Amino acid sequence: MIKVSLISLGCAKNLVDSEIMVGHLHKAGMTVIPEAAKADVVIVNTCSFLESSKEESINTILEAHQNRGMRKRRKEQKLIVAGCMAQRYQKELPGALPEVDAFIGLDQVTKVAPIIEEIFARERGKTAGGEPEPAPAFVDRHSKYIPDYDTPRFRLTPRHYAYIKIAEGCNHPCTFCIIPQIRGRHRSRTIESVVAEARRLVAEGVRELNLISQDTTFFGMDTWEQRPNPRTPVDSTRGSALTTLIRELQAIPGDFWIRLLYTHPAHWSDELIRTIAECDKVARYVDMPLQHISDHMLGAMQRETNSAYIRDLVKRIRSGIPGIALRTTFIVGFPGETDADVDELCGFIRETKFERLGVFRYSQEEGTRAAKMDGQLSAKQKEARWHRTMALQKEIAAEVSKACVGRTLRVLVEEPGVARGQADAPDIDGRVYVAATLPAGEFVDVKITGYHDYDLLALPPGEKPAKFLVAKQAQ
Repeated sequence: MIKVSLISLGCAKNLVDSEIMVGHLHKAGMTVIPEAAKADVVIVNTCSFLESSKEESINTILEAHQNRGMRKRRKEQKLIVAGCMAQRYQKELPGALPEVDAFIGLDQVTKVAPIIEEIFARERGKTAGGEPEPAPAFVDRHSKYIPDYDTPRFRLTPRHYAYIKIAEGCNHPCTFCIIPQIRGRHRSRTIESVVAEARRLVAEGVRELNLISQDTTFFGMDTWEQRPNPRTPVDSTRGSALTTLIRELQAIPGDFWIRLLYTHPAHWSDELIRTIAECDKVARYVDMPLQHISDHMLGAMQRETNSAYIRDLVKRIRSGIPGIALRTTFIVGFPGETDADVDELCGFIRETKFERLGVFRYSQEEGTRAAKMDGQLSAKQKEARWHRTMALQKEIAAEVSKACVGRTLRVLVEEPGVARGQADAPDIDGRVYVAATLPAGEFVDVKITGYHDYDLLALPPGEKPAKFLVAKQAQ
């Protein structure tokens, strides 16, 4: 029996790809184990979104190869590179990484088992006197695959939450982003497919459904048949498929949260705001990357929005959905960004007081239009602007956390002593530290007794927070 170890890098969308690969490996009768040292095959599912993620992927691949070479009895172990990096550099990688035995593109995640069997068959042929061949690249030029509700999948998240990929690819022209070239054009699943998967997950005990795609708010807008009238212009039904999906998920019996991640501001509608407000299973949380507020920068980034639109949208979301927590991300150091642009951004952050906010230093990605723009900023300038915006957000986060003290929050317990509220998505946001005796994977109501930066405390008098928060406080 072939034993496989898989290392998954990058975002939640990549994690779903890894879960699909594991599901197909199990279906083929292969065993998936956590210990790479004991595996016959190691798969590295790579990320290639930013320069830093490419470096992490390359380092992980080389580390897996070096460890393979150091193990006396494991030199026959096979190394496979999958995911975004294999897709993006399908021509370059086979020659650049001779240590790798095969490369798998995004559309081959369901074919991982027969690809592994082919690799071993090639190995047997080589030992029988056949000519050695270069590592094959199983990569389609353009990615078109999208999973369905019955796609074999083995979840790698804790039992109580799951990611549902409702669409794949992206149609947006953002000048800084390479994703459309890697993952292809936007393609939505059907509402029926997503609901069928959600029903099964809820029946399995999942308490949080995280809806993900490159642009969740574009869901269904690429599918002509999903419009009420095929002759009706797309703009007049903007977001109707997503609101229909949300209401059908709301109707599934059970006690669970629905969380919207990766929404694009250009596709929000009053109907979507109204739908979220009326559906109590939808977490009062919106992840909406804005990238900037300066019209100068939004135009250069080709974000399909402007400052006035964004400011009005934020007001409409907050007034239409009481108690909503807004999460966003911004990019600083984009080509041509001026001090005035950064001043405007900081003013907007200070004025809006986002409950959750992250900032990226602009990464000059080859193959993007922004990479060729004049006015590239130095690493020192990017770093200074990142520190300025994040220092401001840290102050705001403390204000937001302080305002929670004394309130009772419903939280989902992650593990003994650690929980998350509706305002905290898995892995990327803060934590709520609770009594260690509370049951993992269950909802409980807790009273907030204190805070530490982005984290909240909901502890009885005299009880200490989890050990990793104590270590963070000591730093």
